Amino acid sequence: MPLMNEIRRATVPSGAVAIWWLGQSGYIFKSSGGTVAGVDLYLTDSCASIAEAETIDLRRQVPVFIQPEELDVDVFACTHNHQDHTDPETIRALGCKRTALFVGPHPSCEVFLQLGISAQRIHPSWPGCEVRQGDVTLRGTWALPTDASDLNHMGFVLEFGEGPKVYITGDTDDSPLLASAAKFAPDVMIAVINGGFNNLSAWEAAELAAKIRPKVAIPSHYDMFADNAIDPRQFAAALRAVAPGVEYRELKHGEAFVYYRS
Repeated sequence: MPLMNEIRRATVPSGAVAIWWLGQSGYIFKSSGGTVAGVDLYLTDSCASIAEAETIDLRRQVPVFIQPEELDVDVFACTHNHQDHTDPETIRALGCKRTALFVGPHPSCEVFLQLGISAQRIHPSWPGCEVRQGDVTLRGTWALPTDASDLNHMGFVLEFGEGPKVYITGDTDDSPLLASAAKFAPDVMIAVINGGFNNLSAWEAAELAAKIRPKVAIPSHYDMFADNAIDPRQFAAALRAVAPGVEYRELKHGEAFVYYRS
């Protein structure tokens, strides 16, 4: 069965969320009420052209598990406007343009508009904002931009009805202000760990987990490109050292992880 069909047919128990990792910072979440939200979905190999221009290897190393034309989500959210997070080629070919709510900071919203998303379906977001769709609530969190090409980075805390809260950092440099996400008391933290291009290192991400104190921490943004990759076991080791009460969970591409709120 195609993965998108599997996701749509999946039954999520009350008090839980199902999470599918599609590579890099791309995730699909499904609530017990059936709402499906995607964050930072990179479903093409468009960054390969950047590699040619900048002499770094940004060719895709992870299979495309869902073609853009097959994507069927209720919320399509982006944390910032880097191409592996707001991908024009993915958005251009989306099969859910007329049904999804599109959420992101203003530079991402401009891409949505340029690629045929109606303004009525676009919801600009920022740290501190709140967006609801079905039984899913997205709250904007602060992130520190990693370069001057886009100064509008952010993260999200997604709350799934009466179920868990998931904090996804988005791309971010290290800053004490990241710990402000602790006020949402997330159960799960999905953190960038690659350390390159000014993103959090595995150690910095573990230190953030120690401040936010989620029950589970998931590594992200380390797998897609050869020149921006690390071994996620570095994050597992760092968590044991500085946040021993936080469980490490490494997801497998395209496989569901169901988390129950305790």
